Amino acid sequence: MSTPPTSPSPTSPGPPSDEQVPGRPHPTPAQRKDHGRAGRNLPAAVGSAVLLLGLVGGTLYFVKPVFMLVVVAAVVVAVWELHRGLLAKDIDIPEQPIMVGGGVMVVVAFVWGAEALVTATAVTALVVMLWLLRRGIDGYVQNATAAVFTVVYVPFLGSFVALLLREGGLTGNGLGDDGVAGVIVFIVVTIASDIGGYVAGVLFGKHPMAPVISPKKSWEGFAGSFVFTAAAGVALVVLLLDGDWWVGIALGLIAVVMATLGDLCESVMKRDLGIKDMSQVIPGHGGLMDRLDSILATVAPIWLLLHYAVF
Repeated sequence: MSTPPTSPSPTSPGPPSDEQVPGRPHPTPAQRKDHGRAGRNLPAAVGSAVLLLGLVGGTLYFVKPVFMLVVVAAVVVAVWELHRGLLAKDIDIPEQPIMVGGGVMVVVAFVWGAEALVTATAVTALVVMLWLLRRGIDGYVQNATAAVFTVVYVPFLGSFVALLLREGGLTGNGLGDDGVAGVIVFIVVTIASDIGGYVAGVLFGKHPMAPVISPKKSWEGFAGSFVFTAAAGVALVVLLLDGDWWVGIALGLIAVVMATLGDLCESVMKRDLGIKDMSQVIPGHGGLMDRLDSILATVAPIWLLLHYAVF
């Protein structure tokens, strides 16, 4: 499915259709349906988002270890999607050891903290490189490089959610728990960035930010993201974390810049691989990685800011 950009860009190549990607099934008429400037099936997107937020919110509020299982599951699905996407360029990463090592990294970060996460990441990367020796010489450098990239991009960055939750202790629950409140702040400001950019881009977007990479992303959308995110950051930091207002402004700036860069990086990856979405596991959104791109890019600097300025 391909939707028109919000502004004319005749020299910008659109994302490849499914027919252009070898091995991909031809889209059905429903999949070809044009959803207008929104660029997505809004009812399906909203329904999927509500279900996902309900799962995250329920497990986060009541049982921290169960929420960690949700994070581990997200890491496993994201690794599967990246493996699937990389195969379009004949890059074959060993997904099983990355999935196992990624799950261990999340748990280690939650139980023992940042130093243990660094060690677990190094061990996982080494195990993956040794695992690839079983395949022989051909393609080793290409596959090993992509595998280590995957380890850092998905489970390592994703483990900062565990570090953020750890700030309130391993068993505490409820909004009074700094860790739970920190994760809520992180999730809400990331959502605010997405919503602000989406609304401002659809209503006012006329100046493309990076037309070759992402034709729909505009400077007006970026401004909308900052306004929404800064407002949400100030309110949440003051009300939930009892922090200073300027931390909320800094949080908003970090979130909108990193979320935008994360989205652009994933767009570049998909264009290079010749795919439109990483998968179709989330109705109305595409793949899980199509939603995690902003989250993965945002969580580490947000943890760093909150760890030293609030907690």
